[in-house]
Amino acid sequence: MKKIITTFIFTLLLITFGVQCTFLEKKKEVAFWEEPVTLDLEDIKKRGYIRAVVDNSSTSYYIYRGRRMGYEFELLRNLASSLGVRLHLIIKSDIEEAFVLLNNGKADIVAMNLEISKERKKYANFSIPIGEVSTVLVQRKQGGLITDINELRNQTIHIPQGAIYKSQLQNISQDSTFSLSIVEMRDGREQLITKVLENEIKYTVVDKDLALVNSTYYDDLDVSLEISEKSPVAWAVRTNAPDLEKEINSWIAKRTKSGYLATLYAKYFLNSKNNYFRTNSAFSSLGGNRISVYDEIIKTAAENLGWDWRLLASLVYKESAFNPEATSYAGATGLLQLMPVTLERFGVEDANDPYQSLMGGVNFLKYLDKFWRERIPESNERIKFILASYNIGHGHVEDAWKLTMKYGKNPQYWEHVSHFLKLKTDPEYYRDPIVRSGYAKGHVAVNYVEDILILYNSYRVLVEP
Repeated sequence: MKKIITTFIFTLLLITFGVQCTFLEKKKEVAFWEEPVTLDLEDIKKRGYIRAVVDNSSTSYYIYRGRRMGYEFELLRNLASSLGVRLHLIIKSDIEEAFVLLNNGKADIVAMNLEISKERKKYANFSIPIGEVSTVLVQRKQGGLITDINELRNQTIHIPQGAIYKSQLQNISQDSTFSLSIVEMRDGREQLITKVLENEIKYTVVDKDLALVNSTYYDDLDVSLEISEKSPVAWAVRTNAPDLEKEINSWIAKRTKSGYLATLYAKYFLNSKNNYFRTNSAFSSLGGNRISVYDEIIKTAAENLGWDWRLLASLVYKESAFNPEATSYAGATGLLQLMPVTLERFGVEDANDPYQSLMGGVNFLKYLDKFWRERIPESNERIKFILASYNIGHGHVEDAWKLTMKYGKNPQYWEHVSHFLKLKTDPEYYRDPIVRSGYAKGHVAVNYVEDILILYNSYRVLVEP
């Protein structure tokens, strides 16, 4: 009897375990696009920002003299403004990874001028066309120029990972004897163009618009052979975000009718002189690794402060756009826009000297760091308090910090404190007995912090330490 019971229990365990294994196996088999995160326009507006994936290229997104630029960037900034939210960018060259981020809810739009295909429709829905583009072969003029598609037989072509170029190349096979090697790489499109120019690879394939922009300032580049004819390109959104898709389509239709898209297209694709200068400048994230002419003194000052120099550069850009002669309506001057009394307090004798005025600002930042150090021990959180204090004054930020404690939230998290800082326009809060500094436009300081951190994220990704 015991033997029968033992056998029964053992069998039951096997069945149960087997069912669990089958469930786990089925769970593993679910593709990333089959269960996208539920997050639509209302959630994005409630959150206050929209996240978009872009490519780092001379026509998509890059840094020039500290300023964010690019065709997709300006379009997305305009879209975000029309939605009443802020814009957060995610820089990727791998299109497949971009679709994963989209469906995981870590991005809301893939803005990479995507051609629509049956395969891609599994991953996402697409907006109405934002333009048209054809595909061309990129090769060097020296070393045996290919002028006909049939000459690609037995050649090797390198393309970005996940790009539609793969299926386009596969479609050009004329017969079963046509052999073509396609190598997918994680490099961006312009990185592959550079590899062609430097003879590291022989051929790549890119959108004709981007190829023509590059060919205007690289004489040795040939982009005359078309691989595919013009086809519509669009942006991608999650399949379960119909409200966002509808809003984007409405925005595209309005901006097309107004001529905005055509004007922006001309700026980035038809003005070859400007494109050449921006792409090859030492102050471009595409052609060099400098943010401003003051990089050296910013690095020295940042070391004194204990910050990443690119974070300090983001603050300098926000304050003065790297203009040491900038003067605000209130009389603040210098790279970090300090008032005369503050300059004097922190040892600046010559306000017109870029290094002196910068170090005056750094000394002020060190003072603010000391003020917040015990209250906010975690350095990444403390930086947000320091930046807000730099903008609006540490008294107002301290008021919000006290209100955060009073209402049972965590005063060591900027997300909680910033909520109460924004409430300092409300009499119920700025007249509270624990508030010492009174009324303040706290939302301005909160946006100020976010602006700097967004810019810093771009500097951090696109500019080497």
